[in-house]
Amino acid sequence: MDLEKSPAERPAVPAEGCLTVAIRLPVRIVVLVLVVPVRMLWDALVVGGRFLRDTVLRPVGRVLQWVAWAVFVWPWVTLWRYAVVPVGKALAWLGYVSLVVPAVWIYETVLTPVGHAIAWVARGVGAGFAWVLRGLGAGFAWVLRGIGAVLAWVYARVLTPVGRAVAWLLRGLGTGFGAVALGVYRVVAWLVRHLIVVPALWLYEWILAPVGRAIAWAARGLGWLVRMIFTGIGAALHWTLRVLLVLPALALWRWVLVPVGRVLAVVAREVGDALGHAWRVAGHLSLAVGRFLGRLFRWIFVEPVRWVYRSVLTPVGHLVRDTVLRPAAEAARGVGRVTRQALAAARESARQTRADIRRMLFGTPREPERVPLAKDRREPGAAGTRTLGSSTTALTKD
Repeated sequence: MDLEKSPAERPAVPAEGCLTVAIRLPVRIVVLVLVVPVRMLWDALVVGGRFLRDTVLRPVGRVLQWVAWAVFVWPWVTLWRYAVVPVGKALAWLGYVSLVVPAVWIYETVLTPVGHAIAWVARGVGAGFAWVLRGLGAGFAWVLRGIGAVLAWVYARVLTPVGRAVAWLLRGLGTGFGAVALGVYRVVAWLVRHLIVVPALWLYEWILAPVGRAIAWAARGLGWLVRMIFTGIGAALHWTLRVLLVLPALALWRWVLVPVGRVLAVVAREVGDALGHAWRVAGHLSLAVGRFLGRLFRWIFVEPVRWVYRSVLTPVGHLVRDTVLRPAAEAARGVGRVTRQALAAARESARQTRADIRRMLFGTPREPERVPLAKDRREPGAAGTRTLGSSTTALTKD
């Protein structure tokens, strides 16, 4: 079994040049020396800021929040709850009583009957106008039917024969005019063909077409000559600019800027890696220093305070609680219990006194009569039920 990976399976490690190796160590040393104080100062500022936030800023913020609530919010809430809302409710009730109730009364008592009366009068007037309009419509319809009968007779007996005669006359005139117009058209077409079209066609084929071909051939030759001239000028300018500008710029880029850029890129990458490495190392150092200082503070201050709290304050507090606070609390609870019982007895006495005074002034209230339920009406009570030893019939009753 082969425990080693084959060359094809091994991960490719990028090869580093001598320049990278030569730059890395001094850069990391310098950066570490510069970054460690900065990181320790930064961690100290972070710890101080957190302590300041937890012990000063947060309590001060809560106090300021409470003060702002008490000064700015609570007066407006109180004003709204105990002044604006009651005044608004009073104004709403006053507006309802002074405006809505009279308006509803006027609408129901005055406007509704008046509207019903106006509607009844309008319906009567409308019915009368409708009856009159129906009569007028019937008269106009009778008159229009008479006029229509007269116009139909005039159309059938007078206008139709006259129209037919006029149409026959117009057809004859149209036929004559058509024959004359056709002859004139043929004569004009023959003259136009032999006087205009044939000479124009001969002029185009034997004069204009050869002249146009010659002009086009000359224009193509002139264009070829101009194109060749501009092509030569463009080639000369191209090679001139290439030799004077492009090749020097290319040589400067390839042999100067690219190597310098690669060196600067290597330096910048190594500086960035060194900064990251130094920042992490400084973080570990700062953490170790912080833990040491925290442990020292704990040994010097926290542990003595804890010992005093556990060994001195806690027993004293238990003693005060057992000898002073608990008896005082029991006495206070006993006083409260007695006070509550006295108040309950006083309330019960006052309630009985009010009941006696009400009974002396108004008498005992009459109890309402009990209405028997359906099952009480259907079934007899326990005393009136039938048993084997007694009977409720009239013949056997004792």
